[in-house]
Amino acid sequence: MSIGLRAEPQPLERAGLPDAVAVSGASRVYPARDGGGGIGAHPSGAHRSEAHPSASGGVPALADVSLRAGPGELVAVVGPSGCGKTTLLELICGLQRPDAGSVRSAPAALMPQHDLLLPWLSAVDNAALALRIARQPRAQARGRAQEMFAELGLGGFEAARPYELSGGMRQRVAFVRTLLSGKPVLCLDEPFGALDAITRAEMQGWLARALQREPRTVVLVTHDVEEAVLLADRVVVLSPRPGRTVAELEIGLPRPRARTDAAVTALREQALIALGMTENEGPGWLGHPHAENEGPGRLGHPLGSA
Repeated sequence: MSIGLRAEPQPLERAGLPDAVAVSGASRVYPARDGGGGIGAHPSGAHRSEAHPSASGGVPALADVSLRAGPGELVAVVGPSGCGKTTLLELICGLQRPDAGSVRSAPAALMPQHDLLLPWLSAVDNAALALRIARQPRAQARGRAQEMFAELGLGGFEAARPYELSGGMRQRVAFVRTLLSGKPVLCLDEPFGALDAITRAEMQGWLARALQREPRTVVLVTHDVEEAVLLADRVVVLSPRPGRTVAELEIGLPRPRARTDAAVTALREQALIALGMTENEGPGWLGHPHAENEGPGRLGHPLGSA
């Protein structure tokens, strides 16, 4: 039996949305109350989350955030630690509901910060997990994953266990697993945050090439302003908690992009200014564990943990 090479995404038209993702005035307060509001399911897997009354007290995570992502766009979200970036991705994926505003999205898959590979499975079986959950036969699911391994630079490591893989390779396996879910929208939560600077730079290029082969709508959360400018079509900047949209930068640069390009440097500086920072501010202000080694003059500007 012939196995298709690509993990075919569900068509965006099925969701009936002008944008693949549309977040309008969304706010979120923790802890959320039980009851009130709800998530309306669409037969295609799309969802529509409307507001329910916010809990009294609690910790506000997001306040009046708006974001859109058209089909095939990559939108990066940057902001300081604790400003609700992960919460925003969970709203888009339908895992939470907003306390105010609305969130509409085509079917979306979340790639969390950690790879969450199952240690008892091989790399290829980890990647095929979404297909197995969708009740595809094991041989067919493995075949789909193996072909993507060959395409995306993982050939030869199909039988490896997670402990035998480098951090970058584990993230590649996790990304293949997310692609094979077949969702047209991918929500990537700081996918390279745990990697060293050299591996992170390599993975940025790998992700750009992978999305050329497997186009999807992507919402990428990152603490690295330079990474956002290198990869995204647009960059949305959030304020400190509760996260509010303070700027949106249209990148408008051809790909591939070099971190040394003057236009990349200028856009990166605009994003840092929107964050209330400049090149002269020490990264220790951010509380990042490696702040003494990584500043905005290096490969990127980590903004702490989500």
